[in-house]
Amino acid sequence: MANDRALGLHTNINRRDFIQASALGTGAFLAAPSRANIAKNYPPMKTGLRGSHVGSFENAHALVTGQDLLTGASNANEEYDLIVVGAGISGLSAAYFYRQEHPDARILILDNHDDFGGHAKRNEFNVDGKSLIGYGGSQSLESPADYSTVAKKLLAELSVDTDCFYDAFDQSFYKRHKLTSGVYFDKETYGREGFVAAPFMLDAPLMGFDRSAQDPQAVIEKMPLSDASKRELISLVNEPEDKLGETGITDVPDYLTHKSYDAFITDDVGIQSQELIELLRRYSTGYFGGGTDQTPALYALSFGLPGIKKTGTWGAQWLKTNASRLVEPYIFHFPDGNASVARLLVRSLIPEFGSARAPSDVLLKHFNYDLLDNRNHAVRIRLQSTAVRVSNIDSGVEVFYRTAGQTHRVSGKKSILACYNTMVPFLCPDLPRGQRAALSELVKIPLVYTNVVLRNWRALKKAHAGFVYTPSAFHSYFMLDFPVSFPGYHFSESPDDPVVLHFSEALIEPGLPPKAQSRAGRGRLLATPFATIERDIRQTLAGTLGEYDFDPGRDIAAITVNRWPHGYAYTYNPLFDPEYDQGEAPHERGRMRFGNIAIANSDAGARAYLDEAIDQAHRAVSEVA
Repeated sequence: MANDRALGLHTNINRRDFIQASALGTGAFLAAPSRANIAKNYPPMKTGLRGSHVGSFENAHALVTGQDLLTGASNANEEYDLIVVGAGISGLSAAYFYRQEHPDARILILDNHDDFGGHAKRNEFNVDGKSLIGYGGSQSLESPADYSTVAKKLLAELSVDTDCFYDAFDQSFYKRHKLTSGVYFDKETYGREGFVAAPFMLDAPLMGFDRSAQDPQAVIEKMPLSDASKRELISLVNEPEDKLGETGITDVPDYLTHKSYDAFITDDVGIQSQELIELLRRYSTGYFGGGTDQTPALYALSFGLPGIKKTGTWGAQWLKTNASRLVEPYIFHFPDGNASVARLLVRSLIPEFGSARAPSDVLLKHFNYDLLDNRNHAVRIRLQSTAVRVSNIDSGVEVFYRTAGQTHRVSGKKSILACYNTMVPFLCPDLPRGQRAALSELVKIPLVYTNVVLRNWRALKKAHAGFVYTPSAFHSYFMLDFPVSFPGYHFSESPDDPVVLHFSEALIEPGLPPKAQSRAGRGRLLATPFATIERDIRQTLAGTLGEYDFDPGRDIAAITVNRWPHGYAYTYNPLFDPEYDQGEAPHERGRMRFGNIAIANSDAGARAYLDEAIDQAHRAVSEVA
């Protein structure tokens, strides 16, 4: 194992301090803050441990453990038409929809974080005079053609034209630079360290990687695996052999949606190597939130895990009938992910917040956060303020929140809880018992999105590495960020330019049911310090790219770890969850209106996507409007 100095842990990178801001383009900023004010006034520039950062969750944990947070509360003497708990996409959308119904409404939005957007988190960096933007959570507009009428209309009103991404996203970038996918094997686990390019084995279908012809057998022979594992992997990847027979044709798609990938490759394909099973186990975590032991085989195969050739006629039929999903490419991505949508919503709610009228404008703005909570504005966003009680009263609702160690009370006519739904029973202890029980079942999946800024990506170019699966590291994979450019902001074209690497992981505990895995993973994530994650990142990059002249001490410029102990919304898994009758699923029973209080958030739709957060906000507003 490399020592700290070899990994560059002694270097003074922007991981614990804040980076000085610089303009993203001509006229990009409303105001240029001094270095001393960056930490206070512009959260996107903060590095180190972000996401659920220190100070954002302690009050909520105290509430869950039964601490009295209400005694001594002061009356803020503020009254609103609507109080929204949660300034994520759903909370901001709820305020937007409510104002459409009530243009003169006074609205207060409370959020426990120091930035708005919820999981739609924006990370900014300045490296050697070049500004870079990354996403720390909600990633993309996935299949926007399938969005509801409500979601499409909102995006249109925000001037989001999805056709622009066909020009903004450089779809030939990866092939042009001959970047592909592969696997990093660490020495401690596999006895030998190095990167093996293997695009045929672990296909990342969301990316247009180079698929230059390679002999799978020759490449697999380079992997530090046992001979038995190599033989089974070669067969799984390369040899067409129908292992399903009539089963796959008769029961499509139920058979492989009710069998895990692990069960499929062991029971149907005959894989016996535990080493191989463990090698593949974490490839599904970043997208599905669970390992291959709890991911339906159909989902795993569709995402690129090997074995589709073993399904014979069924596989060909499935690919043919699902070809339509490939019509709309995975390109609808702003450089800051869906944080641009959050920014557009905030600008529409608080016009004084900025003059941007289109996504390309809002992308480049350095917003003045001092304007978020202004008593003269009809809509106020109050950050670092954790709601701790929301109650129905004769005149409407009263809401208690904690900020800077003090509890305050505000009142309103209506309230929408657009926060984590598992928190709602603690905020509203008077909820009916059945509704509280339903809400408690919506256990979110712990997730980590980390951005590592490199001063150049020459080593990646030499290794032909665009996507690297890292089965034994803290993160399960890392990839070169999406190549997206907008007027005034351009993605790195030359390997000599700085670039953002995106690392991802959904923490798992194999052998446990999904919800138990999430609870255990959440505890492990909260107990893992930034220094541990940083060291693992440096070790992983050094091991993957060291032979290509990568030096972690010289080449790493910044690290931002966006940890989300409560990450992806819980989505029902056919391997573990029953099929509920309409209206009987926990998320449906949990989101029922409670007096003057309605419930939003993507949790209320059991689906971790931006359009679901918007749709649930619209439903909640319709219940209280």
